[in-house]
Amino acid sequence: MKKLFMVILILLGLAQITIASEISYDKSDFVPVYTVIDDAGYDIRYYSPNNFTGNKINGYKAPIAYLTKESAKALSIAAEDLRKQGYRLFIWDTYRPQKAVDNLVEWINNPNDPGDKSFYPDLKKSDLLEGLYIMEKSGHSRGSTVDLTIIKKDGSFVDMGGTFDLFSEISHPDYKKLTKQQKKNRKILHDAMIKAGFKGLESEWWHFTLENEPYPDTYFDFDIE
Repeated sequence: MKKLFMVILILLGLAQITIASEISYDKSDFVPVYTVIDDAGYDIRYYSPNNFTGNKINGYKAPIAYLTKESAKALSIAAEDLRKQGYRLFIWDTYRPQKAVDNLVEWINNPNDPGDKSFYPDLKKSDLLEGLYIMEKSGHSRGSTVDLTIIKKDGSFVDMGGTFDLFSEISHPDYKKLTKQQKKNRKILHDAMIKAGFKGLESEWWHFTLENEPYPDTYFDFDIE
């Protein structure tokens, strides 16, 4: 009986792992961000070589930002809040296919491709994976995470004290050596996103995930096109 109980526990554990790693190609609950926010700016970095790998990333067949319907709606609330303060959203990445994440991990494990070292000036490539900057399973692939900043209504960038995907202490939201204005700018973005239902990340000021994301255990792998 004891052995049977242990077998059941093992099977349940395996079932949980399977659920946690579920891959889906169903994009029916996703929408392009431009359909709910008509004034956002975009620079979908993994669609071009202008990223830390120096290469275009698998799965990005078009420079379009997709999110789950729930997270897109929440993001539109943040956009309206910021609009009233004189700002617009500027988006670097949203939904990221699992194949894209796999591509990033493959790049890290390729010793012959240094990519663009300016994105990780004080780190080794291996640190990006070991230091949890890049994950083998990314929240972006669940469809409710967005990398973004704010711009002024005229399109000029707001000074955040550091750029997107800079793997450095500078990117920590609470980095101490920011100017008063840079701290204020980060707080404007952070407060609007938190009020709209998102949560931040300790290592990246630009990264936010919907608190009550609809697919917490599902990783999507349809192409962006």
